[in-house]
Amino acid sequence: MEFSLSKEQKMIQEMVRDFAQKEIKPVAIELDREARFSQELFEKIGKLGLLGIPFPEKYGGSGADTVSYAIAVEEIGKVCGGTGLSYAAAVSLGASPIYYFGTEEQKQKFLVPLASGEGIAAFGLTEPNAGSDAGGTKTTAVLQGDEYVINGEKCWITNGTHALTVTVTAVTGKDERGKNIISALIVPKDTPGMTITSPYDKMGVRASETTQIVLEDVRVPKENILGDSQKGFKQFLYTLDGGRISIAALAVGLAQGAFEKALQYSKERKQFGSPISSFQAIQFKLADMAMEIELARNMVYKAAWLKDQGLPFTKESAYAKLFATEMAFRTCNQAIQIHGGYGYMREYEVERFLRDAKLLEIGEGTSEIQRLVISRQLGCR
Repeated sequence: MEFSLSKEQKMIQEMVRDFAQKEIKPVAIELDREARFSQELFEKIGKLGLLGIPFPEKYGGSGADTVSYAIAVEEIGKVCGGTGLSYAAAVSLGASPIYYFGTEEQKQKFLVPLASGEGIAAFGLTEPNAGSDAGGTKTTAVLQGDEYVINGEKCWITNGTHALTVTVTAVTGKDERGKNIISALIVPKDTPGMTITSPYDKMGVRASETTQIVLEDVRVPKENILGDSQKGFKQFLYTLDGGRISIAALAVGLAQGAFEKALQYSKERKQFGSPISSFQAIQFKLADMAMEIELARNMVYKAAWLKDQGLPFTKESAYAKLFATEMAFRTCNQAIQIHGGYGYMREYEVERFLRDAKLLEIGEGTSEIQRLVISRQLGCR
């Protein structure tokens, strides 16, 4: 399979790279230190059309493909993992479910503002007792007249505070086998009874806000149920498959950013009268890093291409997410090692890349869950 980029994909790559270098990179250290989500940056990202890359023009998007979107995530992640995470979550988890499963009315009302860059959205799946076991959802939504009344709690939710809408999963009944029916519902910002807080002091991706959402007798019109009320579980599994491509792309970006810093440093740093890049121990580290980044990038492009072709991509997105995130942690760790003592210092930034990379092995399905997904796709039961 040939992964040479099209003219349009290269244009998006150059545009996002230029924006990331000029607008995000200068503030990345500050955003990490202050653990601050930049509303200003996301307004610029919206105006540039990046929030609508994979959505059709009739919904305010750019009409590009998933490969183009993955390229954009990588370029942002190359300079700031936190900003990259919020961007990926806004598109893959916030807006995409509405595009995949929403009615035409829902798309016009909720997707158009997101795709056209007016704001971002969030996806409320994880709960205090339902992480990897997403089927253990305890949040409930009861139909009363023309409204659903939602009660429950969500945690680790990216973009919650600034979201125009939060799509939450909730138990809406029982099927014929007595199992919970999980549905997805769109909850607009400032809906009475929805409280969003940011209590987490995180190790990494600190430029991304991670929130807690409490829903107390939150009422939304029954028209806000997303797609088939009986298939909420399948809907968010599909959503997560797509989201894993973006997390894998973010991992590639972080690894590429760390690698470039390590390569540059190795050529400048002299020991024993020579640049350390002349030492075979360093050369082999850099060779392995470059090779693994390229392998991971190809896996991301393949999964994205399959999705664009309407072909099954569950296994491939899990391959990409698992390999790319574990590769990113290895690569960022080696980048610190190449920097020596300087790598441990914040001003050299590679320590931030490592802290940011760790989250990617956990979010959107842990590495262990990815291995479970892959083994089941192989027919293991």
